[in-house]
Amino acid sequence: MGSQGKCGRHARCIFHRKGCALLGILNRQELGGTDSIMRVTVIGTGYVGTVTGACLAYVGHRVTCVDTDERKIARLRNGEPVIYEPFLEELLALAAGRGGIDFQTEVGGPAAESDVIFIAVGTPPLPSGEADSSYLEAAARSIGAAMDGARFRVVVNKSTVPVGSGNLVETLVREGIADARPGERRHIRFGVASNPEFLREGCALADSLYPDRIVIGASDEGSLGIMRQLYQPLVEQSFEAPPGVPRPAGLGKVPLFATTLTSAEMIKYAANAFLAMKIGFANEIANICERVGAEAPEVMTGIGLDSRIGKRFLSPGVGWGGSCFGKDIQSLLHTAREYGYESRLLQASLDVNTAQRQMVIQKLQEKLYILKGRTIGLLGLAFKPDTDDLRDAPSLHIAERLLAMGARVKAYDPIAMKACREQRPDLKIRYCESAGDLAQESDALVLVTEWQEFRTLDLASLAGRMATRILVDGRNLYTAEAATAAGFDYTGIGRTARARTAEQREARAAPGEARP
Repeated sequence: MGSQGKCGRHARCIFHRKGCALLGILNRQELGGTDSIMRVTVIGTGYVGTVTGACLAYVGHRVTCVDTDERKIARLRNGEPVIYEPFLEELLALAAGRGGIDFQTEVGGPAAESDVIFIAVGTPPLPSGEADSSYLEAAARSIGAAMDGARFRVVVNKSTVPVGSGNLVETLVREGIADARPGERRHIRFGVASNPEFLREGCALADSLYPDRIVIGASDEGSLGIMRQLYQPLVEQSFEAPPGVPRPAGLGKVPLFATTLTSAEMIKYAANAFLAMKIGFANEIANICERVGAEAPEVMTGIGLDSRIGKRFLSPGVGWGGSCFGKDIQSLLHTAREYGYESRLLQASLDVNTAQRQMVIQKLQEKLYILKGRTIGLLGLAFKPDTDDLRDAPSLHIAERLLAMGARVKAYDPIAMKACREQRPDLKIRYCESAGDLAQESDALVLVTEWQEFRTLDLASLAGRMATRILVDGRNLYTAEAATAAGFDYTGIGRTARARTAEQREARAAPGEARP
């Protein structure tokens, strides 16, 4: 709708293609004449940064996302997300027409014009387990260099950062100000806040728009007030739900919990550590269930009905993966050791998860005995469904172990195969175009990722293509009865080897009740 002249240096951006107003043109009156509309900069365009920017723009704020990776920015300007997240591309287009969102490689201009500046850069683990804060530190200094005395700004740690990083960011911003404007530093005002994210990949948009809670850590009322203003549309749920991301039924106001910087940082680590431990507990109990003849899914259902425990994160499987749990537990362990405390429970969570991935290898050995020369097909590569993220994915550990033991490995994933080819060219596996292709002449299939597509597979057809009809269900996606009826020698996680009769199934479930 716009022209090259209108877009200027943003001629190739998403706003040019969608006909939206641009930086410097869009103002509060155009957005409805309310003081709640804010200018926001988000530094970093990974999962957290892109999703945060898109959602804040969708609810009406004016957002600029900044990244030093020119290829990422070029794709985002063309409306192409650099990560896979359901409905993200559509939400970016909608956000461009509401608050407005653009993408740049330089932080100076956007930061100077913003009320709130989010730092959403990566904090990868170092060999010591400590989080690498170098990107965070660089971002904080660049923010300080961009500041002037025109307005009060809030610098927000959105990344998962080591405890105490709020104080570090404040110091680094001041140093950036002193280097760039030594004569003005007394007149440049800013605050620092911590606003941890609690996103689940594959559900990140819903988690951002309809969060369980919003946590804000700040040491001054000015910063806290601005953050309350920023999140008012989310707290009040006053925006129209976007297509594809419906508002949960009965959702009212979202709690906003205000605390100190350090407590907000600790809340993030504690939440992820607890969830990882809960999954590990389910796997430990599942392994005992196998040995005593109990059904782990039923045991988990039974304890999950206790309101003190809850049913979520109690599904036995091949272990958790992704970029958060392992990294955050390692960082928390490092922090504890710095203060002279050894957390045995946190260390056990890591150990249990590592051992759980080996359970798949053991089950294959129990069925096939010798794995050398055997062909094993992996159903799924991503660490969870609805993402292409392979960071710490159980599939990669399983594939590496199988290859080291002389097995031939094939894999099929609806989304993540392209990412695996690019990120792991050293992994000598064959990529298949369908589940049927994967099954062809395989000696065993391993269900690693519970994609929706896999729930409706024709198991009998898959079994008919295989050299040996073995199915290791690493997510307990199928019933033993269905898999056995299809011709498979089936084994799950924490499940007894025998299949129940129809009469037994009826006896253990009330009418209309879902059966595991």
